Amino acid sequence: MNLWITKAYISSDGKWNMDVFHVSDLNGNKLTDENLIRYIEKSIETSYYCKTEGYTGLTALELTGTDRVGLLSEVFAVLADLECDVVEAKAWTHNGRIASMIYVRDGNSGTPIDGDSDRVQRVEGQLRNLLKADDGYQNNTRTCVTYGGNTHMERRLHQRMFMDRDYEKKFDTEKSPIVSVQNLQKRGYSVVNLQCKDRMKLLFDVVCTLTDMAYIVFHAAIRTVGETAFLEFYVRHSDGHPVSSEPERQRLIQCLQAAIERRTVKGVRLELCTADRPGLLAEVTRVLRENGLNIARAEISTKDGIARNVFYVTDANGNLIDPEIIRSIREKIGINDLSVKEPFPTNCREEVEKEQQHRELQDHNGRNGGGTVLVSLGSLVMKNLYQLGLIKSYF
Repeated sequence: MNLWITKAYISSDGKWNMDVFHVSDLNGNKLTDENLIRYIEKSIETSYYCKTEGYTGLTALELTGTDRVGLLSEVFAVLADLECDVVEAKAWTHNGRIASMIYVRDGNSGTPIDGDSDRVQRVEGQLRNLLKADDGYQNNTRTCVTYGGNTHMERRLHQRMFMDRDYEKKFDTEKSPIVSVQNLQKRGYSVVNLQCKDRMKLLFDVVCTLTDMAYIVFHAAIRTVGETAFLEFYVRHSDGHPVSSEPERQRLIQCLQAAIERRTVKGVRLELCTADRPGLLAEVTRVLRENGLNIARAEISTKDGIARNVFYVTDANGNLIDPEIIRSIREKIGINDLSVKEPFPTNCREEVEKEQQHRELQDHNGRNGGGTVLVSLGSLVMKNLYQLGLIKSYF
């Protein structure tokens, strides 16, 4: 629901739970919508809540392997050749590894492809060939069907990367999140402390990892100070014991660091919004590949015939992209379809702003002698007033 947890106290001991979450919207404002509040209450009160994400009747492909420039482009090209339409997908990369969940349907009938075993084997075989590597890792490509939308994609991506042991490679200690694990012998707990830059879904990522590693959280305190988040957990393993050895402690630290880093924003955010068509993803990602760009993260969605895709891209070495390359890519894909979001170089941002102003001026010349420019100027003024707290709403 895009709510920000700024502070939390968690207590689960003696068969009783007492959890307190301080939440706000993305702008830091208090929640005042009664319908939203009732929705939260209803969701939490249910014994098991899962957001239906509309995956019924689709075939889910789960991929893990060695990442390289252009890999996702090759994956989407194979699916396009096999007439598989991509409806929803997410892909994460970390430590040279990639994990992706892709929901597909038959491009002609719109039905799941799992009913045709020969076709499933062709899909799996070609995807496995793409994911083969010579670095000693065992790659797995798995196909399954999701009924009722009960698979949480991001939770599953954590599990896939954890099973793929993406946490084992060396971390850059200067940039890695600070994680410590100590035992409280008298209380029988292990205390896990984390300090890192705050971001959306940070608590979700940490708790998923603790749960998947069979640790139970009994007490916790979470707070944010500026852009920094501080998280403290009192945990025991599911066998009832705290962390029992130094190798276990190091593994827990590495896994938590990896969980935080998997979703950390890397590179320039490109947003594509356009009418969906067969082969669109293969075409767009091919342009990115041909310009030497690596997709560090991807979020693909299609609804009502509109494709809304987000790509976080870097150059082949993981650095920010030359603005000239961004400009070239937008011209090839469509300036009106592909937008550039933060972070990106200042000169590139200025170019985008000039381009937007040029389009607004063209609208003005072709319509009513200044109405569009005045509306744009008025929106800018209202937005600034809202950000300064001088007005309560901005539309």
